[in-house]
Amino acid sequence: MAQAPVPQRAKTAIPRNPGRHELGMKATLLFPNKEIVEQFYVPLVYTACRTCYSELEPQEIFRRAVEGEVAPASMQRLISNVIESGHGSTIEHIVFTFALSGVSRTLSHQLVRHRAGVAFDQQSQRYVKFKGAATMLPATIAEGDPELRDRYQHQVDGALGLYGELLEAGVPGEDARFVFPNATRTNLVMTTNLRALIHMSGLRLCTMAQWEIRRLFQLIRHEVFSVSPFLGSFLAPKCVPLGYCDEFNNRDEHCPIRPHKDNVLAAWAQQRDAAKAARRDLPVR
Repeated sequence: MAQAPVPQRAKTAIPRNPGRHELGMKATLLFPNKEIVEQFYVPLVYTACRTCYSELEPQEIFRRAVEGEVAPASMQRLISNVIESGHGSTIEHIVFTFALSGVSRTLSHQLVRHRAGVAFDQQSQRYVKFKGAATMLPATIAEGDPELRDRYQHQVDGALGLYGELLEAGVPGEDARFVFPNATRTNLVMTTNLRALIHMSGLRLCTMAQWEIRRLFQLIRHEVFSVSPFLGSFLAPKCVPLGYCDEFNNRDEHCPIRPHKDNVLAAWAQQRDAAKAARRDLPVR
């Protein structure tokens, strides 16, 4: 008996998950560790949330939370409700510090555009001599036309070779670095409060984000999950908490995670008009 043909997987315009490639970048959570998070972070956010609605002094709320007089599930429920309501100041009280290594200058230029609630320190191309500078190779080039890949590699190697020659000729590193391509790798330390981290993750975990920075935030999310699955659960593409996509380039909904805002509004308008014609009210949730 002949077997039924295996159905072909439907093609999609969603960019491939960058996590399928070994990019050589790392994101390591330097602070806090799991013990600090479990003992203090959720109680601290809970204290900030509860203080807004309690006659108790903040130190007493914190004491009760830390000493186990408040059930962890109760703290998490309050925190979730407050975050979902948009009361973001309560999660600015906790911070995460990451060591980011092996990312390209293309990525770092995007990353440092985030300013509110986040601090960066980056490896200097002025004071560090990059005698063995490493570069990032995009998958589209690595897996593309071999001739173009060779030309790309020749171009990058030529720039780095010239950099070395300039240093040997006595040109200051701050001037020799002008030949570096955006592919040059760099290292950073990033400290961010949870509110800023949720905001950044909402933008950078989106399938519309550039592949390298999207992968970085996948690694960052993994690091936060390792110390707190509860807090890590808030790091998601922005469409997840919104319930819809607001990206202009996804109006055709080629990324199906959430329906696009335009289509949601159009569907609502259609229901409104139908209800108006039938002289009935739309259901309110």
